[in-house]
Amino acid sequence: MAINPQSLQPSMWLSVRKKLQSRWLVGLILFGGCASGLGVYRAIAPSQKVQSQTLTVPVEQRSLPITLAANGTVKAERTINLSPKSAGYLKQLLVKEGDRVRQGQIVAYMDDSNLQGQFIESRAQVAQQEANLKKLLDGNRSQEIAQAAAQLAEAQAKLQQLEAGNRAEDISQAQARLSQAQAKLRQAEDDLQRNQKLFKEGAISQQTVNQKRAERDSTQAQVKEAQAALNLQRRGARTEEIAQARSQVEQRRQSLNLLKAGSRPEDIDAARAQVESARGKLQTIQTQINDTIITAPFNGIVTKKYADPGSFVTPTTAGSLVEGAASNSIFTLAATNQIVANLDEAKIPRIQVGQTTNIKADAYPGRIFKGKVSQIAAQASTVQNVTSFEVKISLEKTAQLLLKAGMNVEVEFQIGQLERAIVVPSVAIVKEENGAGVYVMAQDKKPIFKPIAIGLTVGDRTEVKSGLTGNERVLISFPPGMQPKSEFQGPFGNPTSKNSSSQPTSGT
Repeated sequence: MAINPQSLQPSMWLSVRKKLQSRWLVGLILFGGCASGLGVYRAIAPSQKVQSQTLTVPVEQRSLPITLAANGTVKAERTINLSPKSAGYLKQLLVKEGDRVRQGQIVAYMDDSNLQGQFIESRAQVAQQEANLKKLLDGNRSQEIAQAAAQLAEAQAKLQQLEAGNRAEDISQAQARLSQAQAKLRQAEDDLQRNQKLFKEGAISQQTVNQKRAERDSTQAQVKEAQAALNLQRRGARTEEIAQARSQVEQRRQSLNLLKAGSRPEDIDAARAQVESARGKLQTIQTQINDTIITAPFNGIVTKKYADPGSFVTPTTAGSLVEGAASNSIFTLAATNQIVANLDEAKIPRIQVGQTTNIKADAYPGRIFKGKVSQIAAQASTVQNVTSFEVKISLEKTAQLLLKAGMNVEVEFQIGQLERAIVVPSVAIVKEENGAGVYVMAQDKKPIFKPIAIGLTVGDRTEVKSGLTGNERVLISFPPGMQPKSEFQGPFGNPTSKNSSSQPTSGT
């Protein structure tokens, strides 16, 4: 990894600039700041004397964060095409593209004019069935019971009268009416005979005779009627009439008993069932009316609108992203953004849910956003013979507002901390025949090569596991003509390259 001259301590840098005025040295330092990777160099002979135009830096002890880097993409946690449960006309739309909505917020109204009429009718049916049930539960009124008792008494009295027969007074009265009718008949016979005699003598006309004969016939009919009435009074009531009266008495008695007993349990149960049925129909219509009020199912942002008020919209598959299906929806709602990154299987053991991450986006150069690992895929996916796991990272509030869906980002996973490690600039490490090492400045101002064991490389610093005590100064530049020449590229490459899926975490 290349060293940045600005990372040197200010006092050291000023000292070097005072001592080194040569333009070649400035160029050499800039070259060292731009270089990347670990170079392997041919060793300088230990006996060779280093001039004053050398640049050294002290070996440091510091804590180094251990990270893994991966490329990721900003994606919404959920995306749905919002549509009504039933097809209909869009009455009112309360949001537009780009609006952020809260879960449960009303975003649109569907036309419900037909449902309102059905609702009123169903509510009336519920009221009617509830009234019928209440009537059965309360029982019959006292006035109805009293009326039924009176009707029973009347029927019983009539039966008793029929069974007891006619009174003597009634028979005597009928006899008197018969005698009166017979007397009138005798008088009518006498008048007829007298007028017939006068007609023969020529004293009266035939018409007068005929009139008297009609009166006699009418009186005879009255006598027969009175005789029949007397016979009925003497015989009493017929058996059929008594039976009919008895039946009426029994009917009145049963009606009274039913009124006193109240409603049957079966009738009450049937009435309750009718009430529940009516309430169910009302609830169904109420639910359909509620469904015409479209609410946001989760917090999110309106990404695209498909319908305006007056448009006919139909239910669609909630997760469909097909334009043809979406065109029948109202709009597309996207939930909170997150980062989705793919890591190869060798790195997954170092990733844990809740792990903090640093996020960089080309759209915001120099700015670092924070995030946390929220989910690690339970199953790997293989693309072009590369096995990887999908890792999802939740974003802080600021990142939610600035990062847009579809942006490409670089994610650094904080997997650990290297405490009080001895580190040297990566550009100070060279290659001898016996292995890697660094040149340190001895007390006699001569460079000495010291083999080292390399550990982790973080940024432009490399951990030294062994070979140095921490009090040395290592060379990072040499006088002209004495620079080691690179023989081949080291094994670490460019740890900060954006083409790399992760930073190297080990020097072995």
